Amino acid sequence: MLNKLHHIAIICSDYERSKRFYTQILGLEILREAYREERNSWKLDLALNGNYIIELFSFPDPPGRLSQPEGTGLRHLAFEVENLEKEIARLQKSGISCEAIRTDEFTGKRFTFFADPDELPVELYEQ
Repeated sequence: MLNKLHHIAIICSDYERSKRFYTQILGLEILREAYREERNSWKLDLALNGNYIIELFSFPDPPGRLSQPEGTGLRHLAFEVENLEKEIARLQKSGISCEAIRTDEFTGKRFTFFADPDELPVELYEQ
């Protein structure tokens, strides 16, 4: 039986750019960082509020991600926030543009999307 989500693995095309995005812009905490010479690959373990959630990998020349139109596989990452406008303003100060705020037709909650450096959609969902 499953207990909980352990982590999500993301492969990036530019390790330093994505490391900056996930740590300095989104504010995730670095748990571990390792260079794996045999793979010419970085692995960065990231946490949110002390909970391990993302493995960020770099590999030489990974294929691009199909994003628009959406392809099969992981659709997006979603983070819960208390104040959508406050988080959008914080992202905009870092040069990140967000889509217009929408309202979930089933829950009545508001949300928006923006993209990580490799065009992986990221959602902010207001609690």
